[in-house]
Amino acid sequence: MWCEELEVELEFEERKGDVTETEPLSMENLEEGALGFDEPRRGQLREGIIMQQREDGLVVDIGTKRDGIVPAADLAYLSGGSDFQVGQTVPVIVVQPRNNDGNVELSISQAKQQEDWLKAEQMKNDETVCEATVLESNRGGLTVEFGRLRGFVPMSQLIGFGRIRQASERYRRLGALVGKKMLLKVIEVNRGRRRLILSQQAAAKEWRTERRRQLLEELESGQVRSGRLSQITNFGLFVNLGGLDGLVHVSELSWGRIENPADVYRVGQRVKVKVLNVDRDRQRIALSIKALIPDPWETATERYVVGQLAEGKVSQMADFGIFVELEPGVEGLLHNSELLAAEQRTELTVGTEVLVKVIRIESDRRRIGLSARQVRREEWEQWYAEAESRAAAKAQAQQKSTEHVDADLDEEDDFLVEGEVFEDVEEVPSDETDVTADVPEDAVEDSAEA
Repeated sequence: MWCEELEVELEFEERKGDVTETEPLSMENLEEGALGFDEPRRGQLREGIIMQQREDGLVVDIGTKRDGIVPAADLAYLSGGSDFQVGQTVPVIVVQPRNNDGNVELSISQAKQQEDWLKAEQMKNDETVCEATVLESNRGGLTVEFGRLRGFVPMSQLIGFGRIRQASERYRRLGALVGKKMLLKVIEVNRGRRRLILSQQAAAKEWRTERRRQLLEELESGQVRSGRLSQITNFGLFVNLGGLDGLVHVSELSWGRIENPADVYRVGQRVKVKVLNVDRDRQRIALSIKALIPDPWETATERYVVGQLAEGKVSQMADFGIFVELEPGVEGLLHNSELLAAEQRTELTVGTEVLVKVIRIESDRRRIGLSARQVRREEWEQWYAEAESRAAAKAQAQQKSTEHVDADLDEEDDFLVEGEVFEDVEEVPSDETDVTADVPEDAVEDSAEA
């Protein structure tokens, strides 16, 4: 028939939002419509079934009369491009409804990106927190991996950088974060401008809540944990376990006497603790440092014998005598009757070092009897002569211990990575604050490119 030889010069209209497009309608188009095929549209996201794998790409059935083709060049953008199987269902984007070969050109890589954009929009609407790996840094912030997209985290949305005044130090910190993972929250999604902006500060509040819940579920009595000192009081230490603080009472700091915890510890110091008790209803955690240290009384008889000279420090004055600390956790009693003379009592004060002789050991009752009267004159003279060298040795040992703690803190001072660092957040923007107003255009340019 004449209609089979002649292309019908009709046009049909297709709605795409507010845009109306027209294209010639051929007999092939009419046949597809008559057979119920859904004509593909440029930019349309569809699902297809892989029918064939070829050197030049994949043949995909998307429910049209014409074959759908995913070029090999498109598959090269995917990390698992060679892992497809015949019969597998895959998402595709229509690139050209009809290419030069008359087939429908499709893209799996664009479809994957489209899914990531939709995921980002959903996470922004739901205000959920995600984990992302830092890919690179620049003068404005960090570029992070978000599926097959790249997101940008402005420096103003990173925790801890507000306290760093020197630009060189900020850039060093940013560079040190490359390759690390961090928890973030999506705060802006603009597909048209290819802008995907995330914030660590905005994620802090959600992270704290979730982390507290997880910790309360995970913590059990007897566990050993590591944390940082967040606060020091006269009754003990508060230790940040990575989202929730626990208390180490002053009585659980050491086997010895610690009158002022601030003399021994400092805020930010990392310590190991043992969980004593978890009150989930009141969200209180009792911790102990002492429980991780062997009880010195269990081996006291190996270090002290009757008749032995020992050096100690006055720890407490009583009416009947003086308590002398021989080592942290081991105290002996210097009874008034064992003083050199009555005047010696007035000379000794808390903290004074004294030379004594062990005259009795009752390890089961945790008692050691001491005597100053039974120390011979030549023993006193030798002890006094060596006092200066002992003081120098103690000072050197204390300095080395302080330097070791400082080195540990420097190595572990990792800003902005998931964990207890969220407790250092200075300010979390409110919902009314425009957290993207300070994002430089050149810093975020092409950040969403795969």
